[in-house]
Amino acid sequence: MATARHTVTVNGEPRPLDGTDPATNALDWLRGLGLTGAKEGCAEGECGACAVLVARPDGEERTTWTGVNACLVPAAALDGQEVLTAEGLGTPDHLHPVQHEVAVRGGSQCGYCTPGFVCAMAAEYYRADRTPAATGDGHVGPECGPNGFDLHALSGNLCRCTGYRPIRDAAFALGSPAPDDAYAARLASAAPPAAATRLEGGSGTFVRPGDLGEALDLLAGHPDAVLVAGATDWGVEVNLRGRRAALALGVDRLPELRELTFGEEHVDLGAALTLTELERGLGGRIPLLDEVFPLFASRLIRNGATLGGNLATASPIGDTAPALLALEAEVLLTSRSGERAVPLAEFFTGYRRTARRPDELIRAVRIPLPLSGTAAFHKVAKRRWDDISSVAVGFALDLDDGVVRKARVGLGGVAATPVRALATEAALEGHPWSVDTVRVAAEVMRGEGTPLDDHRASAAYRTAVLGTALLRLYAETGQGVRA
Repeated sequence: MATARHTVTVNGEPRPLDGTDPATNALDWLRGLGLTGAKEGCAEGECGACAVLVARPDGEERTTWTGVNACLVPAAALDGQEVLTAEGLGTPDHLHPVQHEVAVRGGSQCGYCTPGFVCAMAAEYYRADRTPAATGDGHVGPECGPNGFDLHALSGNLCRCTGYRPIRDAAFALGSPAPDDAYAARLASAAPPAAATRLEGGSGTFVRPGDLGEALDLLAGHPDAVLVAGATDWGVEVNLRGRRAALALGVDRLPELRELTFGEEHVDLGAALTLTELERGLGGRIPLLDEVFPLFASRLIRNGATLGGNLATASPIGDTAPALLALEAEVLLTSRSGERAVPLAEFFTGYRRTARRPDELIRAVRIPLPLSGTAAFHKVAKRRWDDISSVAVGFALDLDDGVVRKARVGLGGVAATPVRALATEAALEGHPWSVDTVRVAAEVMRGEGTPLDDHRASAAYRTAVLGTALLRLYAETGQGVRA
């Protein structure tokens, strides 16, 4: 019997990928194996019914079990990787601790969403820095239990019949993994390396290049190639719009795109680092981004979404762009002919269009230092969490003796592209940080962009939000103001 060229270790057993069409997502592939616990609920990463666990790197020598939306990830992207499904966590006779707590506390009614909840809950159960409050290091609150369980780990999971109270009870009842827990022991060794992959099928070809040079060569020869990292955008296009790519390049594991470096003059954020990896790697060193991360979709999405992908889609309502515009970020583009830096303010050239050439990919996003002393991110959406913004505003101000020496304001949702509020910045700079200055600048800000009516908000509403954003910021800095 011939040995499979491409395999994924699923619940400890190697499973062949050969013969799988490149457009097949991980969910459909797993269900084709008979692992039907994970379900399709929305096919766009909104509901979490499809959640599974993937062994991802935690540094060079450790692993973290990471929850992802299997409906978005191409099966081909899992070549050489390790996956756990709800079936692999436990059996009816030997339930996993997460499954046990969900069962005995009434956390499952119809059961459709339960396997996804179990997998997302298991990822938090195995989180290395989950600290019980009894140690003195943990935090207890409405969204964090005495066992250190952060309910935001379940923010991407929806339940339509059970109700969330018993699910919350199950999460907060979990203890620490037992000493003989094999999945906990797995965390102490390295995650599987990225496998060079080439999978061909009727819909096209998926290639995971072996290195950056190969990726750039392929881009140079195939200008229509689709770059795939977390697939949180591309996966939706494939599932709901029937998009296919003659050549899809998986760039999420290229080492050159996964570097996080801190210099004296700037910080470079690797374009293929997931938002979760960035959040943990930065450790609060860029406070403005710390305000963005919790409001960017769900934990399941942030476990896959990348900074490079969020900018490359050029969505006018992408959450990271307004904050990065305020931070005066640059996009580092690399090709076979070399690397160039493009200010983010010049990167977006039109609706869903950018300055990136077909032979280039985003290697990193560069944020200059020092950072401004006053920063904030305002996102207005119909739901507080896990929603697309109607308006998003990033602020970065330098105040010196009560005077605005420098102001940078990034806007999303009010034009065909994310934009800088240049007129507002000019109305602030050189003036006292006072209610009078803020009121004048707020009126200027009402005229920024070209808001339109759509199903998320009206143009008038967006204009009103812009008009109050500065007043809100002024109040947040400890100054009293009446709108």
